[in-house]
Amino acid sequence: MCSKRRTIFLCVCSVVFFQALYYIVTLQIKQTQITLEESSISLITINLQNQSSDGRSAYNQSGQSNLTISDPIKTNITHEIISTNTSVNLTSKIPVINVTVTAITSTSTITTTSTTNQATSILPVIPFENASSYPFFNSTLPELRANNILPVCNFSISNNDTSHYIVKVNQTLYPYNTIEQYVGNVLYSGGHYIPKDCRPEQRLALIICYRKREQHLKMFLDNIHPFLQKQQLDYTIFIVNQDGADQFNRAALFNVGYLEAVKLYPFDCFIFHDVDLLPEDLRNVYKCGDQPRHMSVAVDKFNYKLLYSTLFGGVTAFRLSDFVGANGYPTVYWGWGGEDDDMYLRVVKQLKKSITRYPIEIARYKMIRTHDHKSEKENPHRHTILYSKYDYSLDGINTTNYTLNGVVFYKLFTLINVTLTQEPFEQIRKRLHIKKK
Repeated sequence: MCSKRRTIFLCVCSVVFFQALYYIVTLQIKQTQITLEESSISLITINLQNQSSDGRSAYNQSGQSNLTISDPIKTNITHEIISTNTSVNLTSKIPVINVTVTAITSTSTITTTSTTNQATSILPVIPFENASSYPFFNSTLPELRANNILPVCNFSISNNDTSHYIVKVNQTLYPYNTIEQYVGNVLYSGGHYIPKDCRPEQRLALIICYRKREQHLKMFLDNIHPFLQKQQLDYTIFIVNQDGADQFNRAALFNVGYLEAVKLYPFDCFIFHDVDLLPEDLRNVYKCGDQPRHMSVAVDKFNYKLLYSTLFGGVTAFRLSDFVGANGYPTVYWGWGGEDDDMYLRVVKQLKKSITRYPIEIARYKMIRTHDHKSEKENPHRHTILYSKYDYSLDGINTTNYTLNGVVFYKLFTLINVTLTQEPFEQIRKRLHIKKK
């Protein structure tokens, strides 16, 4: 009898022991999985912090861009953050934005899927202190489709009282966070605005060439955002910064702005703008027409007079097809001068069109002449290039070479930070088949 009881007792103990062992092993496996998950999250967090430190965005691209422009294609852009840790063999992907853009951008396949990882180089420091930034660009395309039921935006310029349209330019210098409080509540990330109560007919990319003019930039943003919002425009502001010590290339930066902007949103109107020009009349509507438009006709520095009939600098507007048809801006003018006159010739000779202007009493601008900005040195070869009658297909968007250091989506604007490598004039001369005199 005792022997049977001892046997039953041993059986029960064995069952309890194995159950306890099973639960211990299971618990250990779960704890290991949790540790791995925490490691993955930690890695992603570290990667995000690395990419967004000093106000930088998680969207950070590196590499050379050399694109050829011709046929319409659909470009699918997927930006993602990749975090890896070989010790635990984990790969985590966080989708940031997936936008399909139909635009004229390339003759063949363009690699548009960009990734950032722990090996990506850190962006050069650009001191936009107190400026809010975001990890992605909000295209609001679903909202656009919903807005089809709204009436078309119609900013009226027919008021007989012209004082109604006069803009008082504010030249007070405010920090970015103050400007954000004033104009930023209605903005999407990247300096993108779209009216809530009407449907804009165009999608504007406002592209500004830039280098070391932060005080001018603050004044520009403080004035231009309320100006464009009153005109009920769907717009995004792009600041294209030229990093490095090579001579400034205003026109090449405009091309870069175009090439990077069409990756984010289906823009159909492009206005290229100097950072020191502020519009003074709301009837100077920032839209594109059937012909390229010279916007900055009358500037206070020149006593509100048009300097010469073919002037095409300062602020210019192109619809998408015209800008591509002209092969964009030239890239061969390093330093001051030549690129705006070259662009005028492209409109006349390449597009076979004339430029348009608003009346001189409307297209008025104030130029910021404070804060000790020094102009670039004159390009000694500008006239040689300009009057050489070179083939415009040899230079333009299709020859725009740049290293993309990164794209940052600030509250007030999208920063495109690039490095341009200056091309020697002798190389330019050979490439454009300009004969020696």
